[in-house]
Amino acid sequence: MRAIRQHEFGPAEVLRLEEVPDPEPGPGEIRIAVEAAGVHLLDTAIRAGTGFGAMPPPALPMTPGREVAGVVDRVGPGVEAAWLGRRVVAHLGPASGGYAELAVVAAARAYELPDTLDAVTAVAAIGTGRTAMGILDLAAIQPTDVVAVTSAAGGLGVLLLQGARNADARAIALAGGEEKLAVAARFGATSGIDYRAPDWPARLADEPPLTLVLDGVGGEVGRVLYDRLVPGGRLVRYGWSSGEENRYDDPQRPVVEVLGPSIMDRLAELEQRSLAAAAAGTMVPYVGSIFPLAEAAAAHRAIETRASIGKVVLVTTTGVSR
Repeated sequence: MRAIRQHEFGPAEVLRLEEVPDPEPGPGEIRIAVEAAGVHLLDTAIRAGTGFGAMPPPALPMTPGREVAGVVDRVGPGVEAAWLGRRVVAHLGPASGGYAELAVVAAARAYELPDTLDAVTAVAAIGTGRTAMGILDLAAIQPTDVVAVTSAAGGLGVLLLQGARNADARAIALAGGEEKLAVAARFGATSGIDYRAPDWPARLADEPPLTLVLDGVGGEVGRVLYDRLVPGGRLVRYGWSSGEENRYDDPQRPVVEVLGPSIMDRLAELEQRSLAAAAAGTMVPYVGSIFPLAEAAAAHRAIETRASIGKVVLVTTTGVSR
């Protein structure tokens, strides 16, 4: 099979398409002929060797990628033959191996896809979608809330905007550029602010005071938003893509941390709910950046330069496109 391989940590160019032996499913496992594989900001940090999240550094060489969707083409010992031919999506967990034409996973971790859900949407729902579900649970958005969402046109931001819309709350989208703000408006933003503009804090001051901030950026953006929070408001933090983790110390404006047991202990539940919401059309991922498997390096560069819009997904030559 063809797979993206990484033999060293470094820039995007270390990701190379190679021919490797086909993986074989072991006991309790299935093999998926991959149509779509999800790409994350964390993937770029792992590739660069600068951050590994809650996981240990991977052993090299490796094939990146932790979420795939496609068709089951082989089953391991102890797995019912009825799995063969099923369209499925699976998160590979801490393991890698998703940027490939074939991937192996425990059958217990795979979900059969309804006809209404295509592979690229499903692969976004099982990874980014489960995180969005966890964030929204902690945020507990109310109709009276005024919510600010950072990186609002990203894969996660689009889902959070839908969560605010479903709660009948006012949502202020922060994103870089008019194209991204237009995407945010499609998915529930009541108003939008381009935080690349030098006067964006003044624009924010024209909005109603914030009661809730959903922030994965941190840095100056996070600080400005936090300053606009009313007493009793809260900031839900799920990362700091700016590279700067802010420290907040106002007990009247608490910070809710997403990463940790609040999500990690509930992954299967969150995956199931996210896939169900996507299939029902109530919270649907927006896959705005699709790359062929061979262009994984370009997909990573798009994320790192903030050129991507929506969820970033790789598709194989036998996969799907939209």
